[in-house]
Amino acid sequence: MESRARRMWDLARRFAVIGSAVALLDAAASTALAQGQAPTKAAPAATKAAPPAATRAVAPAPTKAAPAARRQAAFNATTCLDCHQPIKAFYESGKHKNVGCNVCHDKLTEHSANRRVRPTTNMDSAVCGSCHKLQFESQFRQNYASVARKEKSQQTGLSPNPSWEKLMTPHPFTREHNKGRAHSFAVLDQFLVDRAFGGRFQPKEGWQYLVKEGNFKVWDVIEDRFPDNTDQKVFVPGTAAAANPMCWTCKSADLILDWAYLGDPVPGATWSRTSRVVELVKHINHARNCIFCHDPHSAGPRIVRDALIQAITRPEKDTLFHADKRAPKVEVHELGVRGFTRKIATLSRHDTKLQCGQCHVEYIGNPGLNLDGTPFTTADRRSNTFPYKDVQGTLDFYTSINFRDFRHGITGALLIKNQHPDVENYYGSAHQKAGVECHQCHMPKMKDAKTGRTYTSHFSVSPRQYLRETCLTCHSGWTEQQARYVIDSLHNRVQGKTRKAEFWLTRMIDKFEEARNLGVAEPVLHQVRERHTLAHMHWEWWTASNGHAFHNPDKAIGSLNRSVIVSQEGIKILDDAMAERRRVLFAPAAAAAPAPAAAPAPAAAPAK
Repeated sequence: MESRARRMWDLARRFAVIGSAVALLDAAASTALAQGQAPTKAAPAATKAAPPAATRAVAPAPTKAAPAARRQAAFNATTCLDCHQPIKAFYESGKHKNVGCNVCHDKLTEHSANRRVRPTTNMDSAVCGSCHKLQFESQFRQNYASVARKEKSQQTGLSPNPSWEKLMTPHPFTREHNKGRAHSFAVLDQFLVDRAFGGRFQPKEGWQYLVKEGNFKVWDVIEDRFPDNTDQKVFVPGTAAAANPMCWTCKSADLILDWAYLGDPVPGATWSRTSRVVELVKHINHARNCIFCHDPHSAGPRIVRDALIQAITRPEKDTLFHADKRAPKVEVHELGVRGFTRKIATLSRHDTKLQCGQCHVEYIGNPGLNLDGTPFTTADRRSNTFPYKDVQGTLDFYTSINFRDFRHGITGALLIKNQHPDVENYYGSAHQKAGVECHQCHMPKMKDAKTGRTYTSHFSVSPRQYLRETCLTCHSGWTEQQARYVIDSLHNRVQGKTRKAEFWLTRMIDKFEEARNLGVAEPVLHQVRERHTLAHMHWEWWTASNGHAFHNPDKAIGSLNRSVIVSQEGIKILDDAMAERRRVLFAPAAAAAPAPAAAPAPAAAPAK
């Protein structure tokens, strides 16, 4: 006990030195600014020398996009690293070894004196933006080419009505299913979409929220109209309350330190798969934090999405990652210093198929159904799962783990609602085989016009907005007009096949309803339900995807054609069964059979 007390006193004393230096720096800077002078470094406290191994807290001058980083004193990270051993290797070997812990963390003095007082961590990307200005400003640039609340079911959408409603009923995505806008709106738009929170959350200034851009805190923009009730339910007609605790894991990293591996509900973790989602999201403010892909201690490439880490470390080694000959080395790290398991994975190089694949993939992120139709809840680990396979491989994987998403409202078939399998579609494509990564088309190298510096743009959009920096770097003989022409032509080709798949799927559903009303036997209907599941998967996978017509047009066309063929098989089964049923029901009545012979009269009783 005495040695521990002495150690805690030493920790507190070290941080007191830092706190004194911070106060002096702030005072000196304020005086200089008041006198119209540039602030200069303040001398350290007279009675205390600066720590010998001190490192600097990087905080350049403020920019228009990134708020000014707080002025920080020299910081000795040794005290922190003595306890936080899992972080030590990252910090000391990386590019951030000269960045003080106090740039991102507060309450360090209190934490050193009492380990139960946890430091706070600033998850705002503006902290990174105070140094990485160009990347930060590009990440939060407004994408006016992609408007808000553009439903995919519009006539010009990827899955237009009237087919969409019939094919997806009664799934909550029929309430509102929009094309994405930009990473900066990932949280805001998810909170407001009609399928997520039952209309509970609304913008404070009405439709004026649409002009909101840049880096902002979500709860400065929206409000809870029903704050006295934290039940996840419908408040506004025409909405659904389908959001759950897994939704945040690919929208924001704000809660990463309070979430155990795979969201398991374990002691010490504040939030889990089984948390009350309305309470959980009140603690989320920032969309797509830098720390998804960049380790804050080493600045090296990493992934943090737990279901992806689980997928690529499955003993079967059966994912698209495992088949990639160019895949980087992945090292999984256990960072559960708070009493529960938490994992990240560092990469030997940036691989944006993995880094973008933390979100741009198909996954289970919700409760679901077993193959017998019985439900399971988010307490089941299956509710946080990545297959990381192609379209047919994903369906086979879901069958192997006894999973379906929902029951179709007309046929009763158990179906999958795909998310956005963008990375899976890219694997095996011509560009992927040539070694092209996601960032080369969606986040290319740019040159800043003012400074001449080259940087990686974080304005993650279609290469249509970057043709000179993307397509034309390889296809040097093309013009921008020709590149755009190719993109549009591939899109039109795949969309044509998509419409055909929708026609035959809806035709099969109509035939199913007719057959059931006619009294076709259940074993026949079961055969068609199985085909409905398969045909649906090979259609909806592509309407859920972004950029699939360019990512892998051959794969898309082959899969959509399969959907058509399977639907037509189902239709034939139903047509044959209905023909037989009609033959039995409406055949001419058979000739009447001859009346049976009258029974013989009983013999007379003998005379007595």
